[in-house]
Amino acid sequence: MGTDERIERAGLCYERAVFGGDPTGLPVADRELDAVEADLALARGRVAHARFLADRSAEDPREGALFERAAELYRSLGDARGEGEALFWVGTFHQVVRGDHVSALPALERSLQLATSADDKATMSYALRHLGIAAHIDGRLPVARERLEESLRLRRELGFLPGVAANLVGLAYIAVGQDRRDDAWALIEEAGTIAKSAGAEGIVRMVEEARSDLAGDVPPPL
Repeated sequence: MGTDERIERAGLCYERAVFGGDPTGLPVADRELDAVEADLALARGRVAHARFLADRSAEDPREGALFERAAELYRSLGDARGEGEALFWVGTFHQVVRGDHVSALPALERSLQLATSADDKATMSYALRHLGIAAHIDGRLPVARERLEESLRLRRELGFLPGVAANLVGLAYIAVGQDRRDDAWALIEEAGTIAKSAGAEGIVRMVEEARSDLAGDVPPPL
């Protein structure tokens, strides 16, 4: 159900209560508006996150609170899919914005559980990717590789080409850490081809940075 429909239903519940003397629909109105608020909080949080990624200058103090609010509302609505997506963003906020991988893990792990139960393959792929990043940072390269490869499989299945290319870059860095340099080069070249074909210029830049790192034998910046 769309946002406009939810707001319209809440309005009808209001009219029945005020003009028809029947307040029994007010709990329904609350649920409809909670769903609208959850969607809006998640969308606003994502915009704040994109703004942070654009300049990496300062944390928007609203971002984490917006994702937490979305997760809380989806949970109260019994919406496992929505809660799983919101919790992914809670984890990403801690991991990417604050650089706190320890605090990110519970949210990312719970996100993966909920997304799996809801068969939300997109959120599963995101949670697996960021759990793989956390494992890479911890030096658990086999676990990191396993998680990114599973994320990659899901993204190929979904046809999410920019995400496929991003994961190939991540796997190239893992290959470097495992002294599989030929594999790393092959992964980077495939990532570049896919990113260019998808018109994903942000990922193309990521590929070029990875190519430069590998050529200069520089440790991967995660």
